[in-house]
Amino acid sequence: MAAKDSLIDRLSYLYLKKVYADHNNSSSVNLALRTLLSRLPSGAIGLNVGAGKTQFDSRFKNLEIEPGDGIDYVGSVERIPCESESFDIVITQEVLEHVESPWVAVAEIHRVLKQGGRAFIQVPFVIGYHPCPGDYWRFTHEGLATLMRTQGFEIIQEEVSVGPAVGFYRILVEFWAILFSVPYHGLYRPAKFLFSLLFYPIKLLDPLMLRSKESNRISGGYFIVCQKTLNI
Repeated sequence: MAAKDSLIDRLSYLYLKKVYADHNNSSSVNLALRTLLSRLPSGAIGLNVGAGKTQFDSRFKNLEIEPGDGIDYVGSVERIPCESESFDIVITQEVLEHVESPWVAVAEIHRVLKQGGRAFIQVPFVIGYHPCPGDYWRFTHEGLATLMRTQGFEIIQEEVSVGPAVGFYRILVEFWAILFSVPYHGLYRPAKFLFSLLFYPIKLLDPLMLRSKESNRISGGYFIVCQKTLNI
């Protein structure tokens, strides 16, 4: 039974990361991360906050709220269990919406970064409620930039992680899954799986829609690359 559960867990993880919630694998995110990692010196040390099963390379330590394989530190981004100025780079993807006080989390990221260290922060904008364990915030591109500047960061790069086609896709899937589950709540998850596959081609419109000056209105999310320049 355990092996079966393990297989189901793996398939669920692959479905989320490769089909429904593949924000972390977008071309813009991958390019930005590859560029950041390629410019790190060999002796640099990085921290992946909310790492899950992601392993960037041997220079990174992983932080999660629960222990697990490959997890080096257990704790919250609002209270990182590391000494000040320990890391050359901090990466966090789709995490800040799950903490009660994202400004405290950003202050902690600032604290554990070395002077001149860089942070890669990725957040959602148009996306449905998804508690794990909580879900508190959504960020516009302006809100994210303001959050980082107020905590002593200089903005280097601001970009869309996933655009309006993905934002529309996520809401459309939720809409139909909720509608189909009105007679019986147990239909919600099967319906969501079905519609996430059925509507997947909508995502392919993202490159076209990102050409519009209005794409920020319903983009799925953003990321920002910034540098620690001030001690708060």
